[in-house]
Amino acid sequence: MSDCIFCKIVKGEIPSTNVYKDEQVTAFRDINPAAPTHILIVPNRHIDSVNMMIPEDEPLVGRLFSVARQLAEKEGIAEDGYRLVVNTNAGAGQTVFHLHMHLLGGRQMRALG
Repeated sequence: MSDCIFCKIVKGEIPSTNVYKDEQVTAFRDINPAAPTHILIVPNRHIDSVNMMIPEDEPLVGRLFSVARQLAEKEGIAEDGYRLVVNTNAGAGQTVFHLHMHLLGGRQMRALG
C-alpha cells in the first residue's frame, strides 16, 4: 500500500530506529513508547489486520513471535517478562492498519483480566 506508514518504514522511505530486519519481518522502536522497551514488529508484506489474514499467513505470523522472543532476549527483558500486543481494528486501538505486534517490557506490567 503506497500510503501505509509501516510499508514506507519497511522500504526505508521513512526513517526509523530499526532493531531487526530480515526478508519477512522488520522491527523498530515505537516513537511514543508505552514502556522502557517498546518495539513494533511488522511483516514486510502488507496485511491490514488479523482479520485480513489468510491461512498462508500463519508462518509469517509465527515469525513475528520468533522475532519478538529474540528481541526480548537481546533487550534484556526476557527473564523478567514482557508483553506482546496485537490490536485489531479501531475499537481495539489499532491506529495503523498494517498488522503489527508491540513488544513491551522493562517495567512491571499491570495484570489483565
